[in-house]
Amino acid sequence: MNKPITIFLADDHTIVRQGLAKLLEGEPNLRVVGEAENGREAIAKVEKLKPDVVLMDIAMPLLNGIEATRQIRKICPHTKVIILSMHSHDRYISELFSLGASGYLLKSSTGTDIINAIHTALKGSTYLSPSISDKVIEDYLSLKKKSHQDDLYNRLSNREREVFQMIAEGRSTKEIADILCLSPSTVKTHRSNIMEKLEMDNISHLIQFAINLGIVELQP
Repeated sequence: MNKPITIFLADDHTIVRQGLAKLLEGEPNLRVVGEAENGREAIAKVEKLKPDVVLMDIAMPLLNGIEATRQIRKICPHTKVIILSMHSHDRYISELFSLGASGYLLKSSTGTDIINAIHTALKGSTYLSPSISDKVIEDYLSLKKKSHQDDLYNRLSNREREVFQMIAEGRSTKEIADILCLSPSTVKTHRSNIMEKLEMDNISHLIQFAINLGIVELQP
C-alpha cells in the first residue's frame, strides 16, 4: 500500500478546518495530520510534523499566511504550501509564488479542485483556482503596476511585517514583545519605523491599511 499524503490545515475558522478535514479524509490516499488557527502555531507544528502539503489561509491572527508561508518554505523546503483564501488577493499571488507556494485556490473552489491542487503540487507544478486563472494571466500580460500601498508595505522587513500585523490586531507593546520574545523598547522602535515607512501618523490609518491589504479581517 502506498504511503498516504499527509496534509496540514491552517485556518482560523474551525468550521473551515472541519469541512476540509472531512473532504480530505474521504480520499483513500490523503491523511490530515494536524491543524492550526494562526500563522505562528502553523509554523511550529509544521516544523515538527513535516507534512507533505499545507493548506494555508491568508488572513489569520498573530501571523498571516503570507509570512507563515515564507517561514515554512525556509524550515521545511520539501513541504508544499497551497493557499486557500476567501478572496482573490491579486497583489499577493506573484509574491506567494516567489516564496515557493504551489497553488492558490478560492474557498469557493470544489473539492475536486482542492484534491487536484494537492496532487499537482506534489508533482512539482503550480495550481491556480480556475476562477482566478484568467485574471492572473490578464494581470501578467498587462504588466499591472503595483499600487502605492503595495510599494509602502514592501518597504517593511519581515520582522516589521510581523509587528505591523499585531499592532493592527490591537495587541499591546508588551503582548507583542512577549509573543516575539523581544524587549518592549525593541517593539517600540519597530513600531516607530513601521509608521515612518508606511507614511502614517496614527493607528486607525494603520488598521485600515491592514484591512485593505487583506492581512487582517474587519471584525463585525
